[in-house]
Amino acid sequence: MTERAITASGERCGYVAIVGRPNVGKSTLLNHILGQKLSITSRKPQTTQHTLLGIKTESSIQAIYVDTPGLHQHQKKAINRYMNRAASSVIADVDVIVFMIERMQWTDEDAWVLERLQYVKCPVVLVINKVDQVDQKEDLLPHLQFLSDQYHFADIVPLSALQGHNVHQLEETIARYLPMGEHFFPNDQITDRSERFLAAELVREKLMRQLGSELPYQIAVQIEQFTQQRKILHISAVIMVERDSQKAIVIGRKGERLRSIGKEARLDMEKLFDQKVMLNLWVKVKKGWSDDDRALKSLGFDDR
Repeated sequence: MTERAITASGERCGYVAIVGRPNVGKSTLLNHILGQKLSITSRKPQTTQHTLLGIKTESSIQAIYVDTPGLHQHQKKAINRYMNRAASSVIADVDVIVFMIERMQWTDEDAWVLERLQYVKCPVVLVINKVDQVDQKEDLLPHLQFLSDQYHFADIVPLSALQGHNVHQLEETIARYLPMGEHFFPNDQITDRSERFLAAELVREKLMRQLGSELPYQIAVQIEQFTQQRKILHISAVIMVERDSQKAIVIGRKGERLRSIGKEARLDMEKLFDQKVMLNLWVKVKKGWSDDDRALKSLGFDDR
Protein backbone atom coordinates (compact mmCIF):
# COMPACT_ATOMS: atom_id res chain seq x y z
CA MET A 1 0.00 0.00 0.00
CA THR A 2 1.30 3.43 -0.97
CA GLU A 3 2.36 5.55 1.99
CA ARG A 4 0.61 8.93 2.12
CA ALA A 5 2.76 11.76 3.38
CA ILE A 6 1.40 14.35 5.79
CA THR A 7 0.89 17.74 4.22
CA ALA A 8 1.89 20.82 6.16
CA SER A 9 -1.43 22.62 5.73
CA GLY A 10 -4.17 19.98 5.44
CA GLU A 11 -5.90 18.31 8.36
CA ARG A 12 -5.96 14.55 8.77
CA CYS A 13 -8.55 12.63 10.76
CA GLY A 14 -9.47 8.99 11.04
CA TYR A 15 -10.38 6.00 13.18
CA VAL A 16 -7.74 3.59 14.44
CA ALA A 17 -8.80 0.21 15.83
CA ILE A 18 -6.51 -1.43 18.40
CA VAL A 19 -7.15 -5.16 18.16
CA GLY A 20 -5.58 -8.36 19.43
CA ARG A 21 -6.20 -11.32 21.67
CA PRO A 22 -7.08 -10.63 25.32
CA ASN A 23 -4.46 -9.20 27.66
CA VAL A 24 -1.76 -8.07 25.21
CA GLY A 25 -1.74 -4.45 26.41
CA LYS A 26 -4.25 -2.66 24.17
CA SER A 27 -5.73 -0.50 26.92
CA THR A 28 -2.30 0.29 28.38
CA LEU A 29 -1.19 1.47 24.94
CA LEU A 30 -4.23 3.73 24.54
CA ASN A 31 -3.71 5.27 27.98
CA HIS A 32 -0.08 6.04 27.19
CA ILE A 33 -0.95 7.62 23.85
CA LEU A 34 -3.58 9.83 25.49
CA GLY A 35 -1.31 10.73 28.40
CA GLN A 36 -3.98 9.86 30.94
CA LYS A 37 -5.97 6.92 32.22
CA LEU A 38 -9.09 6.33 30.16
CA SER A 39 -9.24 2.56 29.59
CA ILE A 40 -9.15 0.32 32.63
CA THR A 41 -6.38 -2.24 32.92
CA SER A 42 -5.58 -5.37 34.91
CA ARG A 43 -3.59 -8.55 34.44
CA LYS A 44 -6.79 -10.55 34.02
CA PRO A 45 -7.74 -11.32 30.42
CA GLN A 46 -10.89 -9.69 29.00
CA THR A 47 -10.78 -6.72 31.37
CA THR A 48 -12.02 -4.57 28.48
CA GLN A 49 -15.66 -5.44 27.76
CA HIS A 50 -16.82 -2.42 25.72
CA THR A 51 -15.44 -0.45 22.81
CA LEU A 52 -14.20 2.98 23.84
CA LEU A 53 -12.99 5.94 21.81
CA GLY A 54 -9.82 7.74 22.85
CA ILE A 55 -9.37 10.93 20.85
CA LYS A 56 -5.96 12.56 20.44
CA THR A 57 -5.64 15.83 18.54
CA GLU A 58 -2.18 17.17 17.91
CA SER A 59 -1.80 20.09 15.50
CA SER A 60 -3.41 19.05 12.20
CA ILE A 61 -3.76 15.37 13.16
CA GLN A 62 -6.77 13.88 14.95
CA ALA A 63 -6.47 10.15 15.60
CA ILE A 64 -9.59 8.51 17.02
CA TYR A 65 -8.45 5.31 18.70
CA VAL A 66 -10.96 2.54 19.30
CA ASP A 67 -10.02 0.31 22.22
CA THR A 68 -11.74 -3.04 21.68
CA PRO A 69 -12.39 -6.14 23.80
CA GLY A 70 -9.87 -8.88 23.13
CA LEU A 71 -10.95 -11.19 20.32
CA HIS A 72 -11.17 -14.74 21.60
CA GLN A 73 -12.13 -18.05 20.08
CA HIS A 74 -14.31 -19.41 22.89
CA GLN A 75 -17.83 -17.97 22.88
CA LYS A 76 -19.55 -19.99 25.60
CA LYS A 77 -21.75 -17.18 26.96
CA ALA A 78 -23.69 -14.24 25.58
CA ILE A 79 -21.15 -11.81 27.05
CA ASN A 80 -18.33 -13.55 25.11
CA ARG A 81 -20.31 -13.30 21.88
CA TYR A 82 -21.07 -9.63 22.60
CA MET A 83 -17.36 -8.81 23.09
CA ASN A 84 -16.39 -10.56 19.85
CA ARG A 85 -19.15 -8.75 17.94
CA ALA A 86 -18.06 -5.42 19.40
CA ALA A 87 -14.45 -5.94 18.33
CA SER A 88 -15.29 -7.45 14.93
CA SER A 89 -17.71 -4.68 13.96
CA VAL A 90 -14.97 -2.08 14.48
CA ILE A 91 -12.52 -3.81 12.15
CA ALA A 92 -14.69 -3.29 9.09
CA ASP A 93 -15.19 0.43 9.59
CA VAL A 94 -11.86 2.09 10.44
CA ASP A 95 -9.04 3.78 8.55
CA VAL A 96 -6.11 2.01 10.24
CA ILE A 97 -5.84 -1.19 12.27
CA VAL A 98 -3.22 -1.67 14.97
CA PHE A 99 -2.82 -5.42 15.49
CA MET A 100 -1.11 -5.99 18.81
CA ILE A 101 0.82 -9.10 19.89
CA GLU A 102 3.22 -9.80 22.74
CA ARG A 103 7.05 -9.92 22.41
CA MET A 104 8.36 -13.29 21.13
CA GLN A 105 5.01 -15.06 21.31
CA TRP A 106 2.78 -16.15 18.43
CA THR A 107 -0.22 -18.08 19.72
CA ASP A 108 -3.16 -19.85 18.10
CA GLU A 109 -5.32 -16.93 19.27
CA ASP A 110 -2.98 -14.45 17.54
CA ALA A 111 -3.30 -16.43 14.33
CA TRP A 112 -7.09 -16.58 14.78
CA VAL A 113 -7.28 -12.78 15.19
CA LEU A 114 -5.11 -12.30 12.09
CA GLU A 115 -7.59 -14.42 10.10
CA ARG A 116 -10.25 -11.80 10.96
CA LEU A 117 -8.04 -9.21 9.21
CA GLN A 118 -7.42 -11.04 5.96
CA TYR A 119 -9.97 -9.10 3.92
CA VAL A 120 -9.74 -5.61 5.42
CA LYS A 121 -8.97 -2.82 2.97
CA CYS A 122 -7.19 -0.44 5.35
CA PRO A 123 -3.51 -0.56 6.40
CA VAL A 124 -2.68 -2.98 9.24
CA VAL A 125 0.19 -1.95 11.50
CA LEU A 126 1.66 -4.77 13.58
CA VAL A 127 2.68 -3.76 17.10
CA ILE A 128 4.94 -6.06 19.12
CA ASN A 129 4.45 -5.16 22.77
CA LYS A 130 6.81 -5.73 25.71
CA VAL A 131 9.98 -5.89 23.61
CA ASP A 132 11.81 -4.43 26.63
CA GLN A 133 11.31 -7.86 28.24
CA VAL A 134 13.04 -9.77 25.43
CA ASP A 135 16.23 -11.19 26.95
CA GLN A 136 17.92 -12.38 23.76
CA LYS A 137 17.74 -9.36 21.44
CA GLU A 138 19.37 -11.33 18.62
CA ASP A 139 16.22 -13.51 18.51
CA LEU A 140 14.06 -10.50 17.62
CA LEU A 141 15.19 -10.19 13.99
CA PRO A 142 14.24 -13.74 12.91
CA HIS A 143 10.95 -13.33 14.79
CA LEU A 144 10.25 -10.14 12.83
CA GLN A 145 10.91 -12.04 9.62
CA PHE A 146 8.51 -14.79 10.71
CA LEU A 147 5.81 -12.20 11.44
CA SER A 148 6.38 -10.47 8.10
CA ASP A 149 5.69 -13.77 6.38
CA GLN A 150 2.27 -14.08 8.05
CA TYR A 151 0.69 -10.99 6.45
CA HIS A 152 1.49 -7.97 4.32
CA PHE A 153 1.68 -5.48 7.21
CA ALA A 154 1.91 -1.80 6.33
CA ASP A 155 4.49 -1.40 9.11
CA ILE A 156 5.87 -3.30 12.10
CA VAL A 157 6.56 -1.34 15.28
CA PRO A 158 8.19 -2.96 18.35
CA LEU A 159 7.44 -1.05 21.55
CA SER A 160 6.67 -1.14 25.27
CA ALA A 161 3.18 0.20 25.99
CA LEU A 162 3.80 0.29 29.74
CA GLN A 163 7.16 2.08 29.56
CA GLY A 164 6.25 4.20 26.54
CA HIS A 165 9.25 3.07 24.51
CA ASN A 166 8.69 3.72 20.79
CA VAL A 167 5.04 4.73 21.25
CA HIS A 168 5.71 8.08 19.56
CA GLN A 169 7.05 6.24 16.51
CA LEU A 170 3.80 4.27 16.36
CA GLU A 171 1.79 7.51 16.45
CA GLU A 172 3.85 8.94 13.60
CA THR A 173 3.35 5.73 11.61
CA ILE A 174 -0.42 5.83 12.14
CA ALA A 175 -0.60 9.52 11.17
CA ARG A 176 0.85 8.72 7.74
CA TYR A 177 -2.13 6.50 6.94
CA LEU A 178 -4.93 8.74 8.21
CA PRO A 179 -7.08 10.23 5.41
CA MET A 180 -7.22 13.94 4.66
CA GLY A 181 -10.26 15.58 6.21
CA GLU A 182 -11.62 17.88 8.86
CA HIS A 183 -11.55 16.81 12.50
CA PHE A 184 -14.65 15.00 13.72
CA PHE A 185 -14.39 16.07 17.37
CA PRO A 186 -13.46 19.28 19.20
CA ASN A 187 -9.71 19.48 19.79
CA ASP A 188 -10.09 19.23 23.59
CA GLN A 189 -12.39 16.17 23.60
CA ILE A 190 -10.69 12.90 24.61
CA THR A 191 -13.53 10.35 24.55
CA ASP A 192 -17.10 9.76 23.45
CA ARG A 193 -18.02 8.02 26.69
CA SER A 194 -19.94 9.65 29.53
CA GLU A 195 -18.56 10.34 33.00
CA ARG A 196 -21.04 7.78 34.36
CA PHE A 197 -19.53 5.11 32.11
CA LEU A 198 -15.98 6.02 33.14
CA ALA A 199 -16.94 5.91 36.83
CA ALA A 200 -18.44 2.43 36.42
CA GLU A 201 -15.30 1.22 34.64
CA LEU A 202 -13.05 2.48 37.44
CA VAL A 203 -15.03 0.47 39.98
CA ARG A 204 -14.83 -2.61 37.76
CA GLU A 205 -11.08 -2.17 37.37
CA LYS A 206 -10.57 -2.29 41.14
CA LEU A 207 -12.72 -5.41 41.31
CA MET A 208 -10.65 -7.08 38.59
CA ARG A 209 -7.37 -6.11 40.20
CA GLN A 210 -8.27 -7.14 43.75
CA LEU A 211 -10.36 -10.22 42.94
CA GLY A 212 -9.01 -11.38 39.60
CA SER A 213 -8.00 -14.81 40.87
CA GLU A 214 -11.14 -15.27 42.99
CA LEU A 215 -13.94 -14.22 40.64
CA PRO A 216 -14.73 -14.73 36.94
CA TYR A 217 -14.59 -11.66 34.75
CA GLN A 218 -18.40 -11.60 34.56
CA ILE A 219 -18.79 -8.69 36.96
CA ALA A 220 -20.85 -5.66 35.95
CA VAL A 221 -21.11 -2.23 37.54
CA GLN A 222 -24.17 -0.03 37.15
CA ILE A 223 -24.21 3.64 38.21
CA GLU A 224 -27.49 4.51 39.95
CA GLN A 225 -26.64 8.02 41.13
CA PHE A 226 -24.32 10.62 39.61
CA THR A 227 -25.18 14.05 40.98
CA GLN A 228 -23.31 17.24 41.80
CA GLN A 229 -24.09 18.69 45.23
CA ARG A 230 -22.19 21.90 45.85
CA LYS A 231 -18.51 20.98 45.40
CA ILE A 232 -18.92 17.22 45.87
CA LEU A 233 -19.78 14.63 43.21
CA HIS A 234 -22.05 11.96 44.71
CA ILE A 235 -21.85 8.57 42.98
CA SER A 236 -23.74 5.39 43.88
CA ALA A 237 -22.92 2.14 42.09
CA VAL A 238 -24.27 -1.41 42.16
CA ILE A 239 -21.84 -4.27 41.60
CA MET A 240 -23.59 -7.13 39.81
CA VAL A 241 -22.51 -10.73 40.48
CA GLU A 242 -24.13 -14.05 39.61
CA ARG A 243 -24.03 -16.01 42.89
CA ASP A 244 -24.34 -15.41 46.63
CA SER A 245 -20.85 -16.84 47.15
CA GLN A 246 -19.45 -14.18 44.78
CA LYS A 247 -21.26 -11.47 46.71
CA ALA A 248 -19.57 -12.62 49.91
CA ILE A 249 -16.16 -12.50 48.22
CA VAL A 250 -16.70 -8.95 46.95
CA ILE A 251 -17.87 -7.69 50.34
CA GLY A 252 -15.11 -9.47 52.25
CA ARG A 253 -14.72 -9.98 55.97
CA LYS A 254 -16.75 -7.32 57.79
CA GLY A 255 -16.97 -5.38 54.52
CA GLU A 256 -13.21 -4.78 54.34
CA ARG A 257 -12.78 -5.77 50.68
CA LEU A 258 -15.67 -3.62 49.49
CA ARG A 259 -14.34 -0.62 51.43
CA SER A 260 -10.89 -1.11 49.89
CA ILE A 261 -12.35 -1.33 46.37
CA GLY A 262 -14.41 1.79 47.04
CA LYS A 263 -11.46 3.77 48.36
CA GLU A 264 -9.21 2.97 45.38
CA ALA A 265 -11.99 3.73 42.89
CA ARG A 266 -12.86 7.00 44.62
CA LEU A 267 -9.25 8.23 44.52
CA ASP A 268 -9.05 7.53 40.76
CA MET A 269 -12.39 9.25 40.21
CA GLU A 270 -11.18 12.35 42.03
CA LYS A 271 -8.16 12.48 39.70
CA LEU A 272 -10.29 11.93 36.61
CA PHE A 273 -13.07 14.37 37.51
CA ASP A 274 -10.77 16.82 39.33
CA GLN A 275 -13.02 17.22 42.36
CA LYS A 276 -14.03 15.55 45.61
CA VAL A 277 -16.12 12.40 45.21
CA MET A 278 -18.46 10.65 47.64
CA LEU A 279 -18.78 7.04 46.47
CA ASN A 280 -21.24 4.44 47.77
CA LEU A 281 -21.12 0.81 46.63
CA TRP A 282 -23.64 -2.03 46.91
CA VAL A 283 -23.45 -5.65 45.75
CA LYS A 284 -26.42 -7.35 44.08
CA VAL A 285 -26.90 -10.93 42.89
CA LYS A 286 -28.46 -11.29 39.43
CA LYS A 287 -28.24 -14.94 38.47
CA GLY A 288 -27.17 -15.76 34.93
CA TRP A 289 -26.89 -12.16 33.73
CA SER A 290 -23.74 -12.82 31.68
CA ASP A 291 -25.59 -15.34 29.48
CA ASP A 292 -28.81 -13.32 29.13
CA ASP A 293 -28.98 -10.97 26.13
CA ARG A 294 -31.76 -8.88 27.67
CA ALA A 295 -29.86 -8.48 30.93
CA LEU A 296 -26.71 -7.52 29.01
CA LYS A 297 -28.54 -4.75 27.16
CA SER A 298 -29.93 -3.38 30.43
CA LEU A 299 -26.37 -3.27 31.78
CA GLY A 300 -25.05 -1.25 28.85
CA PHE A 301 -23.80 -4.00 26.52
CA ASP A 302 -25.45 -2.31 23.57
CA ASP A 303 -23.43 -3.34 20.48
CA ARG A 304 -22.67 0.34 19.93
